[in-house]
Amino acid sequence: MRIQLSDHFTYKKLILFVLPSVVMMVFTSIYSVVDGLFVSIFAGEAAVNAIQYIYPLFMVFGSIGFMLGAGGSALVSKTLGEGDKDRANKYFTMLVVATAAIGILIAVLGQFVVAPVAALLCGSSEGEIYENCVLYGRILLAAQPFFILQNIFQSFFVTAEKPRLGLLATAAAGGLNIALDAIFVAGCGWGLLGAAVATAASQLFGGVFPLIYFGVKNNSLLRFTKTKFYGKAFFKSCTNGSSEFFSNISSAVVIILYNFQIRSIIGEAGVTAYTFMGYVAMVFFAIFIGYSVGCAPLMGYHYGAQNKPEMKNLFKKSLIIIAVLAVAMIAMTEGLARPLMSMFRQSAEITDIAVHGFRIYSVIFVLCGFNIYGSSLFTSLNNGLVSALISFLRSIVFQVTFVMVLPLLMGIDGVWCAGVFSDVASIIITLIFVLCYRKRYGYM
Repeated sequence: MRIQLSDHFTYKKLILFVLPSVVMMVFTSIYSVVDGLFVSIFAGEAAVNAIQYIYPLFMVFGSIGFMLGAGGSALVSKTLGEGDKDRANKYFTMLVVATAAIGILIAVLGQFVVAPVAALLCGSSEGEIYENCVLYGRILLAAQPFFILQNIFQSFFVTAEKPRLGLLATAAAGGLNIALDAIFVAGCGWGLLGAAVATAASQLFGGVFPLIYFGVKNNSLLRFTKTKFYGKAFFKSCTNGSSEFFSNISSAVVIILYNFQIRSIIGEAGVTAYTFMGYVAMVFFAIFIGYSVGCAPLMGYHYGAQNKPEMKNLFKKSLIIIAVLAVAMIAMTEGLARPLMSMFRQSAEITDIAVHGFRIYSVIFVLCGFNIYGSSLFTSLNNGLVSALISFLRSIVFQVTFVMVLPLLMGIDGVWCAGVFSDVASIIITLIFVLCYRKRYGYM
C-alpha cells in the first residue's frame, strides 16, 4: 500500500508512514552502539574516551546536513502541497548540491583544525587519548561530504514518499559498518583505526546511494533536475532548519561540558561511563526524532494545502503516540539499566557508575519527546524562528545552566539530573508557543 502525503491519516496509516523513519534513526543509533561495543571490548578505555572527546566536532559538522534536510524538506513539501512540483525539484537539487559543496569545504579545512581541537577537547596535546582523537578525526573528516549528504537525504527520502527506501539505505550503511567493525577491529586487531575506517566506509555508502537513486528515472516525488542557486530558498531552508542546527551544536557543547564536569568530579572512569550512557540513550532519543522527521513532511504538505482539519488530526494523534512511547520508554530504561550498561564489558566501577547515572538520566524520556516534536512542528510549518527558540532554550540555555549549577549542589548526581531539569523547563516554553500559535496555523 502506497501512502501519499495528501492522504487522510488514521493511527494505522500514520504509524506505517513514520515507522521507516523511526526504524532508520534507531538503526543509525544502534550501529553507533555496536561501533562503541567493538571499540570498548577490543580497543580499551582510552579509545572509547578518545571517541567521546572528538565526537562533538562531528556533531557540529553533521548539524549542517540535519539543518538543510529538515529545513529544506519543510520548504520542498510545502511547495509540493502548493502544487508546484517542478520548483520543488529545483529547490531539492539546489540544496543537495550546496550541501555537497559545504561538505567538501569542511573535509579540507577540517584537516588543519583537528589537532588543536583535539588538544582542547581532551585537555592535552600529548598522550594516547590525544593521539587517538587526531587519528579518528582525520579519517572521519575525509568522509564528511558523504556523512552530511546522508543526513540531508534522511529527510528527503520521506518527502519523496520513499521512507522505506531511506530505511533500507540506512540499514545497508549500518550493516556495512558493523561488518567492517567485525573484520577490522575484532578480526584484524586494528583497534580505533579499524573503527574509524568502518564508520567512514558506511558514510560513503550512505551518501553515494541516494545520489545515484535521485539521479536516475524513478517514481518518487523528487528527482534531480537542472537548477540554479535560489538564495532566498536556501536562506529559508537554513532558518527553517535552524532548530536542528542549534540542537546539534548545543548537544556538542553540552557533551563537552558534561565531559569536563564528570572528569573533574570522578575522573576518566566517569567519562567512560557517560559515553556508554550516551550510546544507549541515543537509541531511545532516535525514536522520538525519527517520529518527528517522519511526520514533519505530512504537516508541511497539509499546511501548504491549507488543509487544517488534517493538520488537527495529525497534531492530536502525534501527541497521543508520543505519550504512549514516553511511558513505555521510562519503564524499559529503568528496568534494563544494568543489562544495557553491562554489555560494554568494562570494570565493575565503570558499570556501577553508568547504571546509577542512567537510572537518573532516563527520567528525561517522560518529556523530551514532546519537546522534540514541538520544535519539529514549527520547522514543518516553516517557522524556523520559533523552532530554533525552543531548541536553543532547551539545549543551550537550560542544559548549560543546569549542568554547571546542579553539580555544585548535588555532586555527580547533579550532572545526571541536568537533562531532566532542562526538559522540565523546556516543556513549559514549548507549551506556551504551541498555544500562542494554534490559531495562526490551525493545528488545534
